[in-house]
Amino acid sequence: MSGHGADIENSIWVRALLYAGGFLTFGIIAFSILGIALAGPAHDEYMDAVEQYHHAEDEYKESIATGDSIVGNESDELYLEKEKAHHHEVDAHLSYLNWKVSGNTILVLSIIFASFIGIGGLINSLQADDEHSDDEHEHHGSASPIIFTFGIMLFMIGFPGFSNTITELLTGTDAVISEMLIGVAGLLVIIIGVGNWWKEDLPFNGYGEQIATSALFEGEHIRKAGIWVFIMSEIMIFATFFSSYLRMRTGWCTKWALDNEMCGPDPIKPDIMTASDYVRQPDIMTASDYLRPGGASGTGDFWTMLPGGINTFALIISSYTIVIALKTAKAHDWSRPDNFMTKLIPEPVMKIIFPEQKRAVRNFLFATLLLGSLFIVLKLVEWSHLVAEGFTVSTSQAGSIFYIATGAHGLHVFIGLLIMIYLVFKADTVGYDKDNAQGIEYFGLYWHFVDLAWVIIFPAFYLY
Repeated sequence: MSGHGADIENSIWVRALLYAGGFLTFGIIAFSILGIALAGPAHDEYMDAVEQYHHAEDEYKESIATGDSIVGNESDELYLEKEKAHHHEVDAHLSYLNWKVSGNTILVLSIIFASFIGIGGLINSLQADDEHSDDEHEHHGSASPIIFTFGIMLFMIGFPGFSNTITELLTGTDAVISEMLIGVAGLLVIIIGVGNWWKEDLPFNGYGEQIATSALFEGEHIRKAGIWVFIMSEIMIFATFFSSYLRMRTGWCTKWALDNEMCGPDPIKPDIMTASDYVRQPDIMTASDYLRPGGASGTGDFWTMLPGGINTFALIISSYTIVIALKTAKAHDWSRPDNFMTKLIPEPVMKIIFPEQKRAVRNFLFATLLLGSLFIVLKLVEWSHLVAEGFTVSTSQAGSIFYIATGAHGLHVFIGLLIMIYLVFKADTVGYDKDNAQGIEYFGLYWHFVDLAWVIIFPAFYLY
């Protein structure tokens, strides 16, 4: 197996199996620690809190029935005990969800990552050895997009059952596995399609890259032009999410709402209709009301904002690590960094992080993979808290917009992680250099877009 070339032997599947085994091992260990060892006692504490709350509630109701207490009297001792028990129950439930959802999410991600890299490596190994060493390899018409597009169709057909089952698994409730079979079949077809792409792209050494011949991208690589067109279409999609949220949050009056008598003229200036005419209904609770400190629900504090804050920094740092990976891959005379920051790192650790140029690229890409995975884990933990507090996709228009917008962004992150696994694998087997590092560059454009989208989503949906 060569370093920076196209010579890839079928033993590459062994490497893929090692990666798959590593992901599965990590997932099982994380699940054992988080989902069992820590979630178990937290669940027991939660059940005790539920029992204590019911007991306090029964005592309070009894006192009301006998006339010893007044409903909602904040000076009543039994009322205060009931409220204290309720808050303890909520905190215990959220604490349990922290460990349970984290453990389950890491396990599910590990299984998906292991399946992805295992099947991708297997399909690649089916290619003859002499085809792996084709230095004149050129990109051409491929069946891969058709295969995984068909897989996406199957997955979307089975998505309702798939999402319900995953939700049940993540929250620890009884799940009907059969409901997710169509969705799982779609995912398998997607993995096969992507695996076929692996087989075509893994030997690619940078030669034969097709060039665009017309404006606006004349002279640029076609793949790069395609990424830019894709990003522009994505901008329009997310702009729809933002505009919908802002219209809902500010209460802009639309013709449809006016015709259905959901809004009306300004009571002070009844003859003038403006964009500030508000919908005639109680204030809509948004995710930010539950999450931000001082939110309308009174539940937001530092800890509810922490997952979103960590995710923001995680994506920002991940954009940096992928840039460093590209810079390292394209460096002509690469040497281990020697500056103030690196001198603070012990020499044994530096040898692990920067063993050689090829491995350094892999490590930076792997760091990006870990940061993106952290985003997914924290996002699902945050969602579980909101659902537990009664804020769901069907609660209101605000809930629908929030979950669709953040869910769409999370899906983009997840897809990026699957591609990232391939980049890590290619960096570890074939290796990237100045000739074939375009893949990192083009994916980096996509990843930067995902990062920038979140930088806008966070203040819009979490702080406003």
